[in-house]
Amino acid sequence: MVSLQQLNNTALVSPSLPYHHLHFYRTISPPARRRLYLKQTLQPRSSLHFSTHTHQSHSVSLSDHTHQLSFLPEIAKLSETGSLTEALNLFQKNLQNDSSNSSETKEAMGILLQACGHQKDIETGRKIHEIVSKSTQYSNDYVLNTRLITMYAACGSVLDSRLVFDNLQRKNLFQWNALVSGYTRNELYCEAINVFVELMSDTEFEPDNFTFPCVIKACAGLLGAGLGEVIHGMVIKMALVLDVFVGNALIAMYGKCGLVDGAVKVFDYMPVRNLISWNSMICGFSENGFSVDSLNLLVEMLVGEQGLAPDVATMVTILPVCAREVELDLGMEIHGLAIKLGLSEEVKVNNALVDMYSKCGYLPEALMLFDKNNNKNVVSWNTMIGGFSTEGYIFESFNLLRKMQMQQEIEPNEVTVLNILPSCLENSQLPSLKEIHGYSIRHEFQYDELVANALVTAYAKCGMLSSAERVFNRMEMKTVSSWNALIGGYAQNGDPKQALNFYIQMTYLGFEPDWFSIGSLLLACAHLNSLRCGQEVHGFALRNGLETDSFIGVSLLSLYIHCKKSSSARLLFDGMEDKSLVSWNAMISGYSQNGLPAEALTLFRKLLSNGIQPSDIAIMSVLGACSQLSALRLGKETHCYALKSSLTEDVFVSCSIIDMYAKSGCIEESRSVFDGLRDKDVASWNAIIAAYGFHGHGKEAIKLFERMENIGQMPDCFTFIGILTACCHAGLVEEGLKYFSEMQNSHGLEPKLKHYACVIDMLGRARRLDDALRLVNEMPEQPDSGIWSSLLSSCRRFGALEMGEKVAEKLLELEPNKVENYVLLSNLYAGSGRWEDVRRVRQIIKDIGIQKDAGCSWIELGGKVYSFLVGDNLLPESEEIRLKWRRLEKQISKIGYKPNTGSVLHEVEEDEKIEILRGHSEKLAVCFGLLKTTKSTTLRIFKNLRICVDCHNAAKLISKVVEREIIIRDNKRFHHFRDGFCSCGDYW
Repeated sequence: MVSLQQLNNTALVSPSLPYHHLHFYRTISPPARRRLYLKQTLQPRSSLHFSTHTHQSHSVSLSDHTHQLSFLPEIAKLSETGSLTEALNLFQKNLQNDSSNSSETKEAMGILLQACGHQKDIETGRKIHEIVSKSTQYSNDYVLNTRLITMYAACGSVLDSRLVFDNLQRKNLFQWNALVSGYTRNELYCEAINVFVELMSDTEFEPDNFTFPCVIKACAGLLGAGLGEVIHGMVIKMALVLDVFVGNALIAMYGKCGLVDGAVKVFDYMPVRNLISWNSMICGFSENGFSVDSLNLLVEMLVGEQGLAPDVATMVTILPVCAREVELDLGMEIHGLAIKLGLSEEVKVNNALVDMYSKCGYLPEALMLFDKNNNKNVVSWNTMIGGFSTEGYIFESFNLLRKMQMQQEIEPNEVTVLNILPSCLENSQLPSLKEIHGYSIRHEFQYDELVANALVTAYAKCGMLSSAERVFNRMEMKTVSSWNALIGGYAQNGDPKQALNFYIQMTYLGFEPDWFSIGSLLLACAHLNSLRCGQEVHGFALRNGLETDSFIGVSLLSLYIHCKKSSSARLLFDGMEDKSLVSWNAMISGYSQNGLPAEALTLFRKLLSNGIQPSDIAIMSVLGACSQLSALRLGKETHCYALKSSLTEDVFVSCSIIDMYAKSGCIEESRSVFDGLRDKDVASWNAIIAAYGFHGHGKEAIKLFERMENIGQMPDCFTFIGILTACCHAGLVEEGLKYFSEMQNSHGLEPKLKHYACVIDMLGRARRLDDALRLVNEMPEQPDSGIWSSLLSSCRRFGALEMGEKVAEKLLELEPNKVENYVLLSNLYAGSGRWEDVRRVRQIIKDIGIQKDAGCSWIELGGKVYSFLVGDNLLPESEEIRLKWRRLEKQISKIGYKPNTGSVLHEVEEDEKIEILRGHSEKLAVCFGLLKTTKSTTLRIFKNLRICVDCHNAAKLISKVVEREIIIRDNKRFHHFRDGFCSCGDYW
């Protein structure tokens, strides 16, 4: 039997690429991956060439010796340069020469077979195979037949390898090893295992330290951890466990199968480790999400006693970790190390660096490295295109794709298409999407499942759901992922009912839904506000053990929050073992969205106490909660935190800060934040225009709107909501009607219900009730409850009883159980002295079992919020507040205050009405604020209902006698009282 040492000196080398090289190749298609894999595997190695001295016959003449010296080097040189036809001709010519000896001929054939495998030249390999087969001298040669098996496998024809193997009269371990290796390198892992079983059961050969790495790699390819552990046991029994090559294979296998502990145990017990050992362990950590461990292990390798220097494999393993964790500084240090070691010019290292800089948000640096790469391959182009696409640079992505197509030697592949499709996110990018779709059809990429699914998703995101469905219908083989793409597209992009229908079709056809299917279904239920359907899906997730998935957990939170079931969401949240930042964000924002700002702030404090760094989403939600509570102090603290964390650069955070200050009564601070923005986009302009609008500064809002247009910033539908609201609150009716017309005629924006609601409210406030009702009847859409409520409020204000009754009828049809609607109708009757009707409406409220919200006002002092209910006499400071009001009442009566008893819509005597007015919640809050603050302090009061005429008049006069600014925000707008006047000009 040929010894292992002889084998290593002759034909056999491990064809398997080190395992840690493979993870970077996930970015390219399987065929291309295999080509690159084999290219690396079969690089010519000088150690594989037969020595021209080892097998020389002592009887060779001087002329023969001279010929030998010229023959083999020439064959080797031609083989290395790829001139295999010429090399074969030279070989055949010398084969006919009687002077050629057997050892020379054998070595020449070995060199040629190795080169054929390296260059995938199976035809030349077959010709050499024919020569070997016809030769009685070489047909059963162990070494040549081993090389034939290896050559065919390297060319991708494992069937030929098997034929060679099966036709052998005699076999040794090396042929078995070559066959196992051939199956493994061609990803025919089951066949590799079967051959290994044959070897063990049908022969007396014992597998060695070449057999086991190949078999272990096959187990990794099958993700067969159990089988891998069995092989590991065999390795231990055969005393090969300490072999470095076997150990490396075991580390890689355990890492691929997700058993990191097993990989660590093998690594720790290895008596000798080489660079591949370290690379395999680093890769195992990296691929299983243990980024910190992989980085720590790299440091340990660098400073260890062995003094190992990283190679290309190390670089392409560790750089993706830096990219994933956005560790730019560390990535730059590794870049510097690569330069020092002369590895930065390697194409794979350059690709990994481009990927790292792209994913860390440094596209200019990535592009610079890409441009400097003179040996670009398809992975290089795909990486750079993916970098631009991920950041939303659609033009740059497609421009780079066109440049790639101009490179004749490099063809875009399926991965190119997959990298560029995510940049197609909206309707304006539909032409680009169709362009890439056409390219995919021409190159038959659309038959690739991943490409087809990505096209479905892209069409859905661009609003072309019918096109997404057509792509789906043309797919020959549909998988769960295909259905998920379609269901997710409909769920996320405006047709949740159809998403449910497709889900039913999918399950009817026998497809088992996975976590993505369930997540999309929950999203559809949330958009439909279908709690019952969502609960059924929740039950399905529980029965199938899917509730522990973080994606499903967040989707369930979103469902209950959308359906206004905050308590159910909180129960689910509290039951989560591992709360991700996304789940914290969902719960905090859910409280804020559902009108539970205090709960949002409490949960935010809990997040901080758990040592979790809040994200921009959490900060926005907290700012929204501060806006609802008008908690100015906490809002300022949150603003400071956002500044320290550099979160104010996010446009949505800065808009939330503008909104928070505005809704806390600090319009000057809102303007200061806006003016300090380096880049003002349309959202920023919208925020400040809206801020001035609900503060009643209509003319200032108009100035900002005109300035916005002058600098070329195009307004959107939200801009017009802001400017129309501003005109409404300031009584600028003609200006508002002008902007409403410009919105349609000059900017091509179709008004939505909210725009009509603003204009109808504006006309109603200006007593143009007939015009308001006419616009309601002319609307292209059916008016919603908000529009009818606004119109009814105007009817009540101006005593339009007949119109008000008709409007109330429409309103109660839409919302028969909303107490505010009955209160408006009751107040309409009360204003006209129709007390019988008032009692009738109040009885309806009682019969339905709904309750009117009591008037409530609150004030924030020293970071604490103090609330006051109308007529509240149970407060500790109630007597002080009552005395303070009596003194104020005397002072303001001297300058014209007279109680407006018309604001009391109850059938009681005048004296009782005056006493009721004294207990209005905003008066209590003002008195408390005056008692607890110094003379120069501005009072900021907030009220849940509209301020009444009496309190409005009183607040104006109080601001004059106490020489302070008093700001009151009711449920419609802000009132700034100063020196006896209000910013609203008594128009509200």
